[in-house]
Amino acid sequence: MSQENQVLYEDEIEQIDKVLIRLIKEAEAKCALLVDKDGHLITRQGFTHTLDTTALAALLAGNFASTKEIARLVGEPEFSVLFHQGKKDHIHISLIGERSILVVIFDDRTTIGMVRLYAKEIGETLQEILSNAGKKSREHSLELDADFSSSAEDKLDDIFQD
Repeated sequence: MSQENQVLYEDEIEQIDKVLIRLIKEAEAKCALLVDKDGHLITRQGFTHTLDTTALAALLAGNFASTKEIARLVGEPEFSVLFHQGKKDHIHISLIGERSILVVIFDDRTTIGMVRLYAKEIGETLQEILSNAGKKSREHSLELDADFSSSAEDKLDDIFQD
């Protein structure tokens, strides 16, 4: 997809939320976020009440951008998965398509292997939802353009026929 902004409608967000909830349950994670590469939070699920998800989304996008430059310096086009390990909490970050980042925060109740497995599976589902949303957005835009054109023509006819 190009660098244009992607429009997501309520039904797509609901689909994404269901997928994130499934990821949290299956991987036994604390929470999951979907962020766009510009640092905007798309949606989140799980235990996020104590997190500043807006700041986290911006920092994660910046993290991915800087890592992309590191990848370029070592001869890779991009690193599609990142992992940060803390004392209690860990973060798994993976690229979804060209515009989105899946973030999973988990603790020692699960393993990085479980999170990676489910994040990869869920990532494919999210990519499908996002791809279809882009098509729907373009179709909706064309419908609006056609409606506007028709309405404008009618108004102009009304004005010039008087």
